[in-house]
Amino acid sequence: MRSRLGMLLFVVLLFSVSAQAQSSPLVGTWKLNVAKSKYSPGPPAKSGATTITAVPDGIRLVNDGVNAQSQATHLEYTAKLDGKDNLQKSTIDGKLDPNAADTIAWKKIDDYTYESTTKRKGQVLTTTHYTITKDGKTRTNSVTGKNAQGQAVNNTQVYEKQ
Repeated sequence: MRSRLGMLLFVVLLFSVSAQAQSSPLVGTWKLNVAKSKYSPGPPAKSGATTITAVPDGIRLVNDGVNAQSQATHLEYTAKLDGKDNLQKSTIDGKLDPNAADTIAWKKIDDYTYESTTKRKGQVLTTTHYTITKDGKTRTNSVTGKNAQGQAVNNTQVYEKQ
């Protein structure tokens, strides 16, 4: 009897945490609006779509797109929202991207605001500030820092929820 009650409480807790995470405006499928986005240095990506799913204490992010050179891009990782580094994998045309960040650390500021920091070989590359509109339909990523070549990065990426 006691084990059944314990199992029932565990299942109820699991579903309540999952339901709460799924209600986050960050979770969902997002499409890059290239026309509303600005890239410095350019040129901008040709397309991008990001799917963010809730996992315990964090998110799983998968991004697929086409870069300015018409190459297929893919990025994926699972990250806790605790500000600690998590491994990420980035490919171009199916091959490991030699210039990409290898870790990312996310922090939740509030339900509509997040921040992440990417690193390559322990060196900070970029900081991204994510702002989601209160209606949950638009996410703006403000990216600052430097790329692997040492160039200053100052991008504004606008995503629309699908």
